[in-house]
Formats: sequence, C-alpha cells, structure tokens
Amino acid sequence: MSYKIFRAIFRFFYRILFRINAVGSENIPTEGAVIIASNHTSLLDPPAVGILIKRQVRFMAKEELFKVPVVGMLIRSFGAYPVKRGGVSIDAIKSSINLLKSGDVMGVFPEGTRKKGDDGAGAKKGTAMIALRSKATVIPTAIVGDYRLFRKTTIIYGKPVDIQNVTATDDIDQYEAVTNEIMKQINLLKAKV
Repeated sequence: MSYKIFRAIFRFFYRILFRINAVGSENIPTEGAVIIASNHTSLLDPPAVGILIKRQVRFMAKEELFKVPVVGMLIRSFGAYPVKRGGVSIDAIKSSINLLKSGDVMGVFPEGTRKKGDDGAGAKKGTAMIALRSKATVIPTAIVGDYRLFRKTTIIYGKPVDIQNVTATDDIDQYEAVTNEIMKQINLLKAKV
C-alpha cells in the first residue's frame, strides 16, 4: 500500500476515535527541507503529526521496532529509519541530514522519548544540530490532548523558528540555544489551547 492510502486510513480512524484536527498547517512550506519538531506524549504521536498535512513526514524510530516483523515492515513503508537509543547515532544523523538536503520533511521529537506534561527541559540537542547543518525550516508543533476516545486532540503547527538568528551566550552553546528556542516555541503553542 502506498503512503497516501495509509495516511487516508489513519486520518479516518484518528478523526473518528480521537476527534483529531489541525491548526496552522498553512505554516508548513509546500516544498524544501522541513523539520516538524513536536512534543511527544504517546506512541500515537508520529501518525498524528503526519496524517493531517499534504507532505510525507519521515521519522526516526528506535532500532528495536524494525526487528518486530509486522511493525518493522509497516514503519519502513512509512519512510521511517532506525536510530540507536542511548547515545549519539551517527548513522541516524547522517540519514536525517541527507533526507533534508533532498528537500524532504522530517518529524522529530526533541525530547527523545515520551513525556507527559513536561515543559521540554532536558530536550536533546540533535534536532538543533540537524537543523543547523541542513538549513531546514523548523516548524514547532504541539500535540494538545491525550488521545482519549471521542475526545478532541489538536495538532498545532506553529510559524517557522528563525534558528539562524538564535545566538549563543557565554553560558550555552549554539545547539543548546537553538534547542531551547524550539522547545520554548512548542510550549507557547501548547499554552494557546
């Protein structure tokens, strides 16, 4: 099955089960490299972030998922690629930068793992490094809701973060400064609802 067919199926079920809707999808460029950087609260987040927009969104997924027979095949068909957890995955970083230099869309969760109700403290610097090296547009994205059946879940796509103008201070490096700005924008979006 193609990505568009799976997206339509997921969109149907997410709209029925979780009343999912999108706000700000017009902020996503129609072409060129884009990083959709979102908070991460559930295993249901990756499809939720990607199914409501026109462009295909590719995600890193933990390496172990690719070893599960049906799950591995399914996420690979969605364009996911593996990342080793617990350290820096040079292969995943290279794959991400190459993907973006090809003009694709990458979905990423800067916190690295699921966190409920967190403000993004402790977010990883990988998103900032990939964004700066690829010169991709970064769209802060907030998932608001907890995927309760028949309760509203909203995906808010914010305006692009101007990462090129985020400057480091003596106390923090450039990657940390960009990471902090991305998480600040995500938290501002979460506070709007």
